Amino acid sequence: MADHDMLEEIFACQQALNQRIGVDTTRLDEQQQVHWLLEYSRALTQETAELVDSLPWKWWAKYQKYDRENVRVEIVDLLHFLVSLAQVAGLSARDVHELYRKKNEVNFRRQDSGYAVKDHGDNADVKLSGKG
Repeated sequence: MADHDMLEEIFACQQALNQRIGVDTTRLDEQQQVHWLLEYSRALTQETAELVDSLPWKWWAKYQKYDRENVRVEIVDLLHFLVSLAQVAGLSARDVHELYRKKNEVNFRRQDSGYAVKDHGDNADVKLSGKG
């Protein structure tokens, strides 16, 4: 099981689904990339709303219940669109992993320093190795 990379599998499954739907994220020109980045971003917004609707957020309404199973499904829906966004931006599963680790280090440094001031330069090293 150690040879099985789950994030790589998710990326492959999403690429196959997108191609089945008619979107080949590996063959988009810049204009098409912008189009699909916007489409997937809008889809993320909608899926986030669906996630919120699975939670009892209306403090004035007593009828609401926490729908844990649907929350889980909506989180996975969000992941579908996040992976699609990454693929449109030309990121592989390994790229996402690398950038995540680097950004996570920045976030830990921010917490260590109290994160009292926004430093736009602290993201300067959050880029892919050798890709600038």
